[in-house]
Amino acid sequence: MKREASFFFLVFIFFYSCSSDNSSADSNISLEEALRNKEFSIDNVIACAAGNIDSNVVSVFLYPRSGVSNINFYQTKTVDVDKNDFAEYTKGEGDLIDVFNGYLLKYEIVPEQEKWIIVSFEERGEIHLSNPIRLKQTSKPTEYLSENVRVQSSNMPVFTWQDGVFDDTKIYFHVVSNANNDLLSGTYTFEKRFQYYKLDNVVLNITEEIPPVLETGESYDFTLLAVSEDNWVNLFSTVPFNIP
Repeated sequence: MKREASFFFLVFIFFYSCSSDNSSADSNISLEEALRNKEFSIDNVIACAAGNIDSNVVSVFLYPRSGVSNINFYQTKTVDVDKNDFAEYTKGEGDLIDVFNGYLLKYEIVPEQEKWIIVSFEERGEIHLSNPIRLKQTSKPTEYLSENVRVQSSNMPVFTWQDGVFDDTKIYFHVVSNANNDLLSGTYTFEKRFQYYKLDNVVLNITEEIPPVLETGESYDFTLLAVSEDNWVNLFSTVPFNIP
């Protein structure tokens, strides 16, 4: 009986050791290795990163198109590397968190220093990559402001806004959501203006269905992310509004 117990104990240790080694090896795999002998597309994942109110935490946001799988992120050790050299990126670890009830996703990470990040996922047998994201939690901490957004309320409200301290924003991402935090529209503009739901100045639209008519007396939120060319969020604003 003792010999049998010892045998199962040794088997357990063996498999536990193998599992731990594989996990460690997987966490150290480079993006270059992950892409070897596989089809992949560059600049085909919408992603960006923002500092949190807690300055130690960075949120890495992504838009997971319907049907994607195997979502990951890869990171460099520092910013002082070639951002396009996939050998410099190793696989990061973290849990995905729902944003707008899963319409978007995010990783919450605690980087010791600024670095580059690339988000990846698989779609129809091909790996898709985001553009490199430059973390700037120290040099350009994300501003959280609501007073810079103006809302002209109607059943098709108009939103206008101003930049904060940083003037290198290239594009603005905006979301209109309801009281249940469901995303009703998700759009990008170069202009500091958006009207729900007119697409005249919209340069990218991630809204999967026709947005509903906003109802009188209901409460909604407008969320704005001002994004730099290297995909860092300079400004993060959320403003509640009602339809009169």
